[in-house]
Amino acid sequence: MNGNHRSIAHIDLDTFFVSCERLQDSRLNNVPLLIGGHSARAVVASCSYEARRYGVRSGMPMRYARRLCPSAKILKGDYEYYSKCSKLVTEVLTQEAPVLEKASIDEFYLDITGLDKYFGCLKWTQQLTQKVVEESGLPVSFGLSINKTVAKMATSEGKPLGSLYVPANNVQTFLNPLSVQKIPMLGQASFRVLSRLGIRTIETLAQMPKEMMAQLLGKNGISLWKKANGYDPSPIVPQMQRQSITNEKKYHRDTTNVDQLISEIVHLVEGLAFQLRAERRLCSVVTVKIRYANFDTHTRQKKIPFCANDATLLATAKHLLHQIYERRMLIRLVGVKLSGLVEGHPQIDLFSDTHKQIALCQAMDKIRKRFGKKAIQRAQAFLPDVS
Repeated sequence: MNGNHRSIAHIDLDTFFVSCERLQDSRLNNVPLLIGGHSARAVVASCSYEARRYGVRSGMPMRYARRLCPSAKILKGDYEYYSKCSKLVTEVLTQEAPVLEKASIDEFYLDITGLDKYFGCLKWTQQLTQKVVEESGLPVSFGLSINKTVAKMATSEGKPLGSLYVPANNVQTFLNPLSVQKIPMLGQASFRVLSRLGIRTIETLAQMPKEMMAQLLGKNGISLWKKANGYDPSPIVPQMQRQSITNEKKYHRDTTNVDQLISEIVHLVEGLAFQLRAERRLCSVVTVKIRYANFDTHTRQKKIPFCANDATLLATAKHLLHQIYERRMLIRLVGVKLSGLVEGHPQIDLFSDTHKQIALCQAMDKIRKRFGKKAIQRAQAFLPDVS
């Protein structure tokens, strides 16, 4: 079934957050390292291979990870710095790759079909990843094959600091002995269904009747069956400018303190509004999200004239919070999203913006650009966390 012979490379930045931290501090090399918070609810965002030897995995509760690896060093993480590192790698790849898809902060897909006629896809990808290493200092692994699924699985099998090329005539031989858990996007629920039926390897899954997979798991069953047979026609989607920006706060302890919720809304909106202006963009929709302690999640949004002004965005977000928070139950998370983004410069609205407001935004932005995003904030964003 693997007749669609493209040349797709999947590039992965190995243990990305850990590698970024080690770039800044070489003393962290060869040390079991966990990236994440210290609270009771914190999870492991990333972990070094030294920590993985103790059974630690990304997404694991931090308290459990610390029991498995008590000698590990825990860092909160600097996501702004990680984004800068990711942007550098993206720029290197964009300069070289014919078609590039940024799948996440640390992984990329490249469609290099046709390069084999002139240069050789494997050699080209090897030289490209070497350039990434030289210019970023970050370790890289890659997989190269006929589609996105097989390329990504090849990367996983080639890690760490490795590469794996799976040509068209070797795809099924490569896939067959692997666990079905290796298939990207196969969740635990689907794995349990397959496992109960004795379908634990890709070879067994590939040999199942397609109709039976459809009965078991619906459309997802057919998709998994196709991937097990080496078929994935999904295209490389070039990176596009995002249409929204989001920020959220998850509380260490659930809260019903309205003043604290408003304080957090102020903090979130200030950061997002500054980001809008820094990127010279405007938004037209404000959305507020809350998640109750029982995990019920509710959102409410409002369309506004295009703007990037703190005062307008704050007033809208506060209004939405008061509308949406009606049950007075414990809140676990609050978030703000600005969407409907367009390129543009904020224009003074004579009916709502005063010259003082405009001057205040400009002055605060100037301070933040020089000293960092948190250098100056409204007093309301500094209410003590009494949750």
